[in-house]
Amino acid sequence: MSDTSIPSPLSAFSAAVADLVRRAGPSIVSVKSERTHSSGFVWRPGLVVAAENALADDGEIEIVAHDGASIRAELVGRDSSTDVALLRVPRTDLPQAPPSAGAAAAGALALVVAAREGAPAASLGIVSYGGPQWRSMRGGLIDARIELSAALRRSSEGGLALDAEGRAFGMAVFGPRRRTLVIPAATIDRVAATLAAKGRIARGYLGLGLQPVKLEGGGLGLMAISVDPKGPGAAAGVRQGDVIAAWNGEAVRGLHHLLRALGPDSVGTTVKLSLRRGGEPLELSLVVGERPQAQ
Repeated sequence: MSDTSIPSPLSAFSAAVADLVRRAGPSIVSVKSERTHSSGFVWRPGLVVAAENALADDGEIEIVAHDGASIRAELVGRDSSTDVALLRVPRTDLPQAPPSAGAAAAGALALVVAAREGAPAASLGIVSYGGPQWRSMRGGLIDARIELSAALRRSSEGGLALDAEGRAFGMAVFGPRRRTLVIPAATIDRVAATLAAKGRIARGYLGLGLQPVKLEGGGLGLMAISVDPKGPGAAAGVRQGDVIAAWNGEAVRGLHHLLRALGPDSVGTTVKLSLRRGGEPLELSLVVGERPQAQ
């Protein structure tokens, strides 16, 4: 006869996972904006981090805290290139997220703790891939590529990804093909600190409206279909109808390729544009500007 007073390994594991959710739960909030429901977490007293792409473009934002309180939130800033948004709430007593951990390795257990209407929601899986830093399609620098096997509901986007010790290693978001990605804690801390201080993340600006075109002889270029007369492109001598064939000697592979090159660290740098004007090659030097806030 078995001794039922000794917990089975499975029940002990189940209790440990439930305890991690219980401990992290108070720092997780539901985030409501126009027609969207997602999750977020308390980053610093009075400041909440949420998934930028889960927020509506405008309108009021409200959070539901662990104690059921509905609280109006103010958008401090958002960065679509790293999927980080920072909200300010008039409460500094909400528990902060667990301490940060480094990027989790492939094969490690991962627990996503989110919220639905203020109540905890959880999803368990493993880190299916752990890779080096990368740039998003919008040019944001992400400190590590982390993919999870854990399923993610729309309301859980913006929840915390925890390791087996209950330490937060990032924020769970949707990637391409609804793959679950993690924005690492290091990226969140860097971007959120800048948003708290400045309200925005600087982005490179050319002052050009660009459209992909095929080049004679093969390859792809970007045609300037509009030129801001006060922008960096006009100052460099770019004209409407010019086709950008290369950027600093590297062939242009498409609009997303160029957008990735216009990250925050591009502002103020000088780049060499290889153009085609009326079929003739031309090279210009352009100083990348900072995208105006209204852009």
